[in-house]
Amino acid sequence: MSVRISQQHWQALLAELADARRQSHLVTYRALVERLQLPTPAMQTLTAALEHLAALDAKAERPLRSALVISQGASRLPRPGFFDCAVRLGRFSGPCDGVAAASWHAAEVARVFEFDYPEGN
Repeated sequence: MSVRISQQHWQALLAELADARRQSHLVTYRALVERLQLPTPAMQTLTAALEHLAALDAKAERPLRSALVISQGASRLPRPGFFDCAVRLGRFSGPCDGVAAASWHAAEVARVFEFDYPEGN
């Protein structure tokens, strides 16, 4: 199943992540779905958009902004699909849970907070 995001929702997603980056904080998947008011299937749409953004960032050799989006569970990590995507992009290797994933994620988030992304990207 192919899932697409509207240009308006895409720009809103980029703005939300830019705001989170400027404030040096993380945002949950649920909060993004609610703020963006994504249509059903909202979580699949958000996931597809975040994976597309990760691919764009990887291609441009930038830190993965999608790392700013986490589960609201106790782990405070992204969902396993984020790590699977990072593996496909050659950015991470290893299991999607545990110390290695948490350590890599923390380092990636720090890189995102420090990186100066071009406007409108």
